[in-house]
Amino acid sequence: MKFRFIWVGKTRDKNYRALQDEYLGRLGHFVKCEIVEIKDALPHEGKEIEGKRILDKLNQSPFVCLLDVEGSNLSSPELAKEVEKWQNAGTKEITFIIGGAEGVSSEVAQRASDRLSLSFLTLTHEMARVVLLEQLYRAYTIIKGFPYQK
Repeated sequence: MKFRFIWVGKTRDKNYRALQDEYLGRLGHFVKCEIVEIKDALPHEGKEIEGKRILDKLNQSPFVCLLDVEGSNLSSPELAKEVEKWQNAGTKEITFIIGGAEGVSSEVAQRASDRLSLSFLTLTHEMARVVLLEQLYRAYTIIKGFPYQK
């Protein structure tokens, strides 16, 4: 299985970048990973332009998980069960999308196969990236029975 992460903007803060790279490396022991960074929309462009950029990068990914405040709120063990279900179903690639500051276009939202919320709290995009990577790594440690999840 492969995880693709499409998100708007670069991770500029070196501390978040270091954490992102750390969890991406750990996650890479279990699944292939690829990050695709989409250029931020200019103030006059809006989320529709970002949405077109996101859709252009989706390839033919059959399964798209949108990070959305209105998505499913799962515990870490529930996320592990979901990841395991995706694996058992033979899902070859899952694309996770984190939209820009204004959210995602309706076209991107309609393309989503699933929606996941990381928190009821508002997170910066850089923090959301780290939390997503860490939780996916945690999911695999739960699946494999490694002590990290405790």
